[in-house]
Amino acid sequence: MWPARAIARILGLRALGPKAATTCLALAASLAVLAPGASLGQAPAPPGYTPGPHNITIPADWQARFIRYATVDKPDRKIIRNLYVNPEAFAAMRAGEVFPSGTLVVMADQRARLDPAGNPLLDTSGRFIPDPPLIAIAAQEKRTGWGEGYAPDKRNGEWEYAAFTPDLQRREVNLNGCFTCHLPRAAQDYTFSTWEYAATRR
Repeated sequence: MWPARAIARILGLRALGPKAATTCLALAASLAVLAPGASLGQAPAPPGYTPGPHNITIPADWQARFIRYATVDKPDRKIIRNLYVNPEAFAAMRAGEVFPSGTLVVMADQRARLDPAGNPLLDTSGRFIPDPPLIAIAAQEKRTGWGEGYAPDKRNGEWEYAAFTPDLQRREVNLNGCFTCHLPRAAQDYTFSTWEYAATRR
């Protein structure tokens, strides 16, 4: 957290009169709690917010900009799951710290290529070989004030979930399983692979 007087100096308060400087110093003190690394807790919902997947929009250029930080072979479904995060969140993530508002995690699935017997083909590292097209996309996004309106036994902090087709059309699916699966991960900011990546690589 930045000291309030330091913020006051940044704002150029020394050029102001004593009364104005005192007022602005109080404002600076309030801004200090929003400094990078500060814990925001669960803020009130933003105006007009209602809980649900409609809050999440994946940008059209996500495949070009987002960083793929993990791939997972899923033998039970014969798919490859690719995990991406937006570059702003990637730059800010630190081991053991909650993710910043604006973090957007994208999970994109591909089918594994199969041999004539229906078994996944493997590359030289023993990993599934993907069939190029994406077959499904899901997203998990965090925004300050999101989550208000969910019951305590469902709310995942300030995270929302959504499902999309490969061309980013919204899918109307039941997302309760997402909340249930991530709920026990409160200590890891309701994430799995993203938290583990930050813990081991950042």
